[in-house]
Amino acid sequence: MPTFTLTAHSTAPVEDVWKLLHDPARFPDWWTGVETVQTGPDSTSYTMWPEGYPDFPMAQRLETSSGRVTISCLVSDLMFTWQLRESGPETDIDVVVELPEQEAHRLPEQRRLLEASIVTLADLATRG
Repeated sequence: MPTFTLTAHSTAPVEDVWKLLHDPARFPDWWTGVETVQTGPDSTSYTMWPEGYPDFPMAQRLETSSGRVTISCLVSDLMFTWQLRESGPETDIDVVVELPEQEAHRLPEQRRLLEASIVTLADLATRG
């Protein structure tokens, strides 16, 4: 299974990063490639539309536990596991991205998108 891991640092406290990370409605603010999000009837499901594909809704599942947010794409089976770690009053942010073999060709593009996204997440949390 193709996988990669990225890490970033935010001068914001964990709580401020968490507010952005666990709320799908905020994903378009920082997640590169996410154009719009429609939240579902509960806190674990939402639909995401990628930039440039207004007719391609992608159902997603979000699970949270102990500073970790796992997002699973129910269309293409990509999995994003975000982990927050306190670093004094600041926060280290890790993301592990797993792609199924049939989506391996998307690895370079997913890496590019997530490299930008994790930096934007860290910066946005810092700015409040």
